[in-house]
Amino acid sequence: MLESLTNVFKIPDLKKKILITGLFLILYRLGSFIPTPGIDASVLKEIFSAPGADRTLFGMFDMFVGGNFERASVFALGIMPYITASIVIQLLGSIIPYFEKLKKEGAEGQKKIAQITRYGTVIIAAFNAIGISFFLQSLESASGLRAVQTPGFMFIFTTVVTMVTGTIVIMWLGEQITEHGIGNGISLIIFAGIIARYPQGFLMMFNMVRAGAMSIFMSLLVLVIMIGVTAAVILVTEATRKIPVQYAKRIIGRKMYGGQSTHIPLRVNTAGVIPIIFAQSVIMFPRTIATFFPESGVMDVIIRWLSPGEFVYTSLYVLLIVFFAYFYTAIILNPVEMADNMKKYGGFIPGKKPGKKTAEYINNVLTRITLPGAIFFAFVAVLPEFMSKYANLPFYFGGTGLIIIVGVALDTLQQIESHLVMRHYEGFMKKGKLRGRRG
Repeated sequence: MLESLTNVFKIPDLKKKILITGLFLILYRLGSFIPTPGIDASVLKEIFSAPGADRTLFGMFDMFVGGNFERASVFALGIMPYITASIVIQLLGSIIPYFEKLKKEGAEGQKKIAQITRYGTVIIAAFNAIGISFFLQSLESASGLRAVQTPGFMFIFTTVVTMVTGTIVIMWLGEQITEHGIGNGISLIIFAGIIARYPQGFLMMFNMVRAGAMSIFMSLLVLVIMIGVTAAVILVTEATRKIPVQYAKRIIGRKMYGGQSTHIPLRVNTAGVIPIIFAQSVIMFPRTIATFFPESGVMDVIIRWLSPGEFVYTSLYVLLIVFFAYFYTAIILNPVEMADNMKKYGGFIPGKKPGKKTAEYINNVLTRITLPGAIFFAFVAVLPEFMSKYANLPFYFGGTGLIIIVGVALDTLQQIESHLVMRHYEGFMKKGKLRGRRG
């Protein structure tokens, strides 16, 4: 491993890509500390430090943007508008013929989709910024101080312009990393935002051990659990079900094509982290709305039932993750289309008739492997609640953040390894190989 890390900096092109990636990520983190005009940062920090603030929809959003929302920085919206626009366009690709046609047009079609996604990002960012500006104006700390000292039209206007511009800058940084750096730029920006919170969290745990609030045995047990869960997430993220495919021999002119055996790798976690994001958004939305009506009896019941750790919350959360895992897998993988493409190029699954029977077989395999993957990631999603309740862990570990960190790290390492192997250096793994995530 140490030799492989040394080899990374022996390749000028790879070294340049890594340095460029690091530079753009540093610029992103520096921008995270530039405040939006008109906001009292100390009041905002007091409000977000209140118990349970990190368990609302805004708290979840803040995790994805690396604490930028809590600081109301110029990057407060993060890259989430771009992610939302990308998901919407991807969903429309399965519904609207125009987008479906663009997906099949190759590089030109992808360019048009990317351009439409950028326009969609600006529109979504503008709507989000308007909503956040009104939300910031309504915030008041327990001591009676307001987060916005001079509310009004000018504050809303400057906030919208600042935050939308911030999102465009982040989107540009992500695209520059993808084009000139290593790894997927958008994913790495989310990765940087999430992992930036971990050092502070470990420092808090260390201070708790020093103060006697957490025993050394418990802290060691927590570290062992963290390592074990991370290893399990890597294992399930990499897990695939290989469906064997045989291609018949075809003679075109004087050349013979086909005749080889290959396989279709179906991932256990085809949908990636999307089901957890969808489930969190759905389950936290009514609870976040209820917090604006504190004196209503019905709203109090909703807040209590949908609070992390409650039976109703946990049950709904797990069910929604399983549901969205199947839903999103069905959208991004079409067994009928896969069977038709296989048939077109003379491929078939041994023992299965081409066409309808092949599609049914692929669908059955997908149905079977999606359930255990969804249940495992549902367990990882609820892990933070158990860690904070029973282990007294002072920071958020597990859930969406851990899955994103693992997925992005694997994807980036896979790209670095491909550069090493291409130039005849030994990769990170002597046996087997790394596979980047999908979704």
